[in-house]
Amino acid sequence: MLKKIINSHYLTLSLLFITPIGVSAETLEVDFAYIGPESHSGLLGVKQGLAEANVQGQFLGQKYRLDMMTIEDADTKDFSSYIAVIAIVEYKDFIKLSDTLANTPLFNISIEDDSLRTACLPNALHAIPSMRMKADAVIQWQQKEPDSNVTAQAWHGDFVKFAARDLNKRFKKKQHNTMDDTAWAGWAAVKMTSDSVARENISDAKQMLKHLKTNLSFDGQKGSDMNFRDTGQLRQLILLVEDDKIVGEAPVRGIARPPTLDSLGLLNCEK
Repeated sequence: MLKKIINSHYLTLSLLFITPIGVSAETLEVDFAYIGPESHSGLLGVKQGLAEANVQGQFLGQKYRLDMMTIEDADTKDFSSYIAVIAIVEYKDFIKLSDTLANTPLFNISIEDDSLRTACLPNALHAIPSMRMKADAVIQWQQKEPDSNVTAQAWHGDFVKFAARDLNKRFKKKQHNTMDDTAWAGWAAVKMTSDSVARENISDAKQMLKHLKTNLSFDGQKGSDMNFRDTGQLRQLILLVEDDKIVGEAPVRGIARPPTLDSLGLLNCEK
């Protein structure tokens, strides 16, 4: 009898170790939509984010899917089942999508125009930095290093701080490319959404939009808690690059006023 009890105990322990903790009987399926070209590096970032979300989802009873389509396909598409839509489209098409999608998070991962931020579209979430953010970053750096001829970037393949090295390695291994600005933005769009599903148990697009706009705290391997301004722009650190080498970061310490992420870019909507 004792032998049977011991064997039963070992079996229970074995099942605990081989069964992912927290997996429920029902799997929550979460769908993203991507609108844009299949050849764009931004899509690779989206796919990377999805792959990582599914690794995490195995332990949480969540499964993430991606539907890809062109802007022409989107005209007749029913988007009601998607938790978020990620777009690489022209300016006018993004405006049209914003009107169509209403209460669905619409991520912009490629358009840098400041006017798209000051328009304050209610469902637009700009993961890519704006032109003004990049310009402010360069101005700050040149106040410190007047002779430097830098460009401003959202991401760089050689970025190593804040666990960025690990993200770059994972991306390179799976996507066989170097992560660039739009790839990072695509990854970030999926990552912040899937993390919100996991932490807040949000599966409704309207609720997700509200959460992302008002309660988001996202690291994104950039070392600072990032969230969205009223303009829909994601506050974020900017890299300063010269001759394809990272030479600094903005906000530039000792130069930026205020000494926060709000020293970069426009803060307010058009009145």
